Amino acid sequence: MKKQLLIFGIIGFASIGLLSCESSEAESSGQQDSKPTIEEDSSETIAKEESEPVEPFDPAKVDLPEGYALFDSISGDLNGDGRNDYVFMVKGTDPEEWKENQFDEMVDRNRRGLLIYLSEGVQANLAVENLDCFSSENEDGGVYFPPELDIEIRDGKFYVHYGHGRYGYWTYTFRYQQDKMKLIGYDNNVSRGPITEYEYSYNFLTGKKLVKKNINVDTEDYEAEEVFTETWSDLPKKELITLSSIEDFDELYFD
Repeated sequence: MKKQLLIFGIIGFASIGLLSCESSEAESSGQQDSKPTIEEDSSETIAKEESEPVEPFDPAKVDLPEGYALFDSISGDLNGDGRNDYVFMVKGTDPEEWKENQFDEMVDRNRRGLLIYLSEGVQANLAVENLDCFSSENEDGGVYFPPELDIEIRDGKFYVHYGHGRYGYWTYTFRYQQDKMKLIGYDNNVSRGPITEYEYSYNFLTGKKLVKKNINVDTEDYEAEEVFTETWSDLPKKELITLSSIEDFDELYFD
């Protein structure tokens, strides 16, 4: 009889243990089943965020630095990706920079500068900022009007052009490379009325300078044929100048 009770007791304890294990496994299984729900919720949130449309860059709504207003803007491909990039010329708005000119008129002498945005997908990121590199359009021109500033994007390059009427013109050529806008060329035409006296061309990539001189420069005959001699020389080796480092184009000279 004692032997039978002992056997029943062992069987009872084994049954209780088995039920306890099954209960633990069920609870564990339930906890594991709940985890994918959290992961699924997280994945759905991420997918929702990624699917939200990104607002395209609108050049008409570009954020300008405080104290500056838009003066001019152009667009074109500057980095060879086939997308439009954007150049904004800005002008300071400091009221203290209104000055009296030589004709006793109050004119805006606030300086001008550049912001260049390069497109990436539907967005555009600021690549170059130089807010004060150009003088005002209202600077005194002495006995003549001040040079007229113009900017242009052509053939993947950025041009800063100054026209000075009968005295000629000069142009700075920039190209975007190594994540910077670098000066690769400079051209200067020196004229006397309709007659070109000299033409200077600097190629900072090849390190070459070309000077063309009109041998008929001293003639008083404005209809005389312009005949040029050409002189080539080597430029000193220097690092290419970056657009963002130019403090004042009026002080940018080349020998």
